Amino acid sequence: MTAPFPTPEHTATVSVLMLMFNDVELLDFAGPYEVFTTANRMAARMRLEAGDTTPAAPVFELVTASVDGAPVRARAGLRLSPDHALATAPATTWVLVPGGVVDQLLANPALLAELARRGQHAGCIASVCTGAFVLAAAGLLQHAPATTHWEDQADLAQRHPDLQVLDGPRWVEAGRCITSAGIAAGIDMALHLVARHAGTALAQRTARQMDTPWHQHP
Repeated sequence: MTAPFPTPEHTATVSVLMLMFNDVELLDFAGPYEVFTTANRMAARMRLEAGDTTPAAPVFELVTASVDGAPVRARAGLRLSPDHALATAPATTWVLVPGGVVDQLLANPALLAELARRGQHAGCIASVCTGAFVLAAAGLLQHAPATTHWEDQADLAQRHPDLQVLDGPRWVEAGRCITSAGIAAGIDMALHLVARHAGTALAQRTARQMDTPWHQHP
């Protein structure tokens, strides 16, 4: 039996900061983005189906930011335009760092410090794929189990021997931190976050709308 969908008055809006950068893996970013925005649409539809026509705030509010607020190009060349520069972006409930070619992020002490600052106050700190390297470099995954893309797991373990790098799970949750395996696994992780915040019924409805299989366990 699925968990009941929380009523609007019991589901506070979660704001999610999503980082953009040059050579970001497009699906690492777009997959969770699509999950959260589809969940908003399905939540509204479920309320209407239940006879609730009261206007309600969205379940998820997405905030996009690049290092300096300038547009970036994803790994495949698509141009992405963020809403904010990271340093001046509004405070958010969650922080999500997608993967891709992250060398430029790892070599940016100011960015890592800003992520560390935001991570101290975030209710959830998430990464997709090689985004785990960025969270680890920012000191947000210390002594925690984590995962990343299968071909980068050995590198993550070598760079951060304090981490327990796991092979196999689609996502790994450790307290406030959650990391996903490679690329498409970010969709599974995002659906798990929908379920955790707003109930399994909404996650299942979102997965069905996206026509993607989803399991409650990684």
